[in-house]
Amino acid sequence: MLAATIDNTHICAYCRCVRRKPGQLVPLELAICDAALALRERGSEAFHGYELAKTLRGVPGAPLVTAFGTLYRALARLEQMGLLESRWEDQASPDHKRPRRRLYTLTAAGTAAADAAPRSAVSARKRARRLARA
Repeated sequence: MLAATIDNTHICAYCRCVRRKPGQLVPLELAICDAALALRERGSEAFHGYELAKTLRGVPGAPLVTAFGTLYRALARLEQMGLLESRWEDQASPDHKRPRRRLYTLTAAGTAAADAAPRSAVSARKRARRLARA
């Protein structure tokens, strides 16, 4: 009767909040901020989710994004925290056959949060930024 002892609070997909230490980002959120910084350094101030996913895939040590729903929920959390801003892409896009994309921009608070990450993660993050630029 194992099924009788499990309820929805034990299953991650049903939890309403992300467990985190106060003032800290979870690894995926930190990787998103780092990837946004790397994209900014390459001249792309605004980015869309698919572009971010491609960037994260190429960074060794970055959390694996197994579903785009995971990525977009993390982007929404970062936006609610004030670390990202978003807007819809202009209608006058060069490719009219695809739907508009949501464009994200890292805020000053997002840059500060990425820079204030715990010291243990800093060396891995610097390595990831160097590789993302290559």
